[in-house]
Amino acid sequence: MDARLNLFGTPLFGTFLKHLNSAGKVITDSALPPATQELVKIRASQINGCGFCTDMHTKEAAKAGETATRLNLIAVWREATVFTDAERAALELAEQGTRIADAAGGVTDEAWANAAKYYDEEQLAALVSLIAVINTYNRLNVIIQQPAGDYQPGQFG
Repeated sequence: MDARLNLFGTPLFGTFLKHLNSAGKVITDSALPPATQELVKIRASQINGCGFCTDMHTKEAAKAGETATRLNLIAVWREATVFTDAERAALELAEQGTRIADAAGGVTDEAWANAAKYYDEEQLAALVSLIAVINTYNRLNVIIQQPAGDYQPGQFG
């Protein structure tokens, strides 16, 4: 399978990705826990059917020490006992923020209030930004049918 467009060889994509990656770096460097960041990226990528991002972020999370059990249970986090209450709140916000078109009214007040119990304003800003950024990456990769499976941890620095 080949991608419809070359994300890494098209000048416009190169410029766009440079800016998108800069936004991602702001989030990576935030006080939002790195494990939570990866869980959110993986869950949004699963929902959006983005094989490339799911491949990338599960491998990066494993390299960072995430357990296979937790990685295998992200898609069914509601029934899993291996996630903290804070992680569960972040995953709920990520799901609702990713499925905006599927839910009348978008993110519920309950999901927001639950996340606000565990994350301060700066962390909430990072979480909302992360959800927006990973959804952008997912949409790029799904639209151009970026192949998955060959990602190597640390590949992009």
